Amino acid sequence: MGATIEFRRRWAQSKQHPRRKIPAPLAPWVPFAVVMAVVAGLYAWSKLHPASVTVTGIGNNVTFRLCGRGVQRNCVIDGDTIRYDGQIIRLADIDAPETAEPKCASEAALGRQATQRLLTLMNSGPFTIVREGPRDQDQYGRSLRTIQRNGRSIADTMIAEGLVRRWDGSKHSWCG
Repeated sequence: MGATIEFRRRWAQSKQHPRRKIPAPLAPWVPFAVVMAVVAGLYAWSKLHPASVTVTGIGNNVTFRLCGRGVQRNCVIDGDTIRYDGQIIRLADIDAPETAEPKCASEAALGRQATQRLLTLMNSGPFTIVREGPRDQDQYGRSLRTIQRNGRSIADTMIAEGLVRRWDGSKHSWCG
C-alpha cells in the first residue's frame, strides 16, 4: 500500500462547526406569550368540560324512560347507567347488580329493582350532573359522573335502600 496522508478539515481546529448556529436569545415577550396561550387553552377547556351541569327535570320536558331498542336521548339503561341528551353516563359512585348478564336469579331481580328505582329518581325533579375524580371516562367510553339533587347524590338513596353499593374500585359478586 501507499503512504498515509493526513487529512484535516479546516473547521476541525475551530471550536464550532461552521453550519452550527448559536440560537438567538428569546425575545422578552415570548415567555409571556407562552403563558398566556396556556391560560387561554385551560380556560377554553374548562368551558367545553364544565365540572357540573345543572339540569332541570320534568318541568323542562326532560323525562326518562327505560332504554329499549333504538337510540333514545334520555333513558335509564340499568341501575348505575343512564343516557342523558344522547350521552351515556355511568354513575361513578355506585355499583349496581347486572341486568344484561346476571350471574344468578337474585342478581337479576335486584338489578331490575335498582333500574326501576333509578328511573323514578331521575324523574323526580331537577338534578345536577357533576364530574368528579381523576377519570372522565371508564374503559367502555361512558362518562363518569355523579347525579345530585339538592347537593346530595341520588346514589346515597339507592345505597340506603340496599339496591346498590358504593363503588370501591372493583366489582363484587351479587350472588350468595
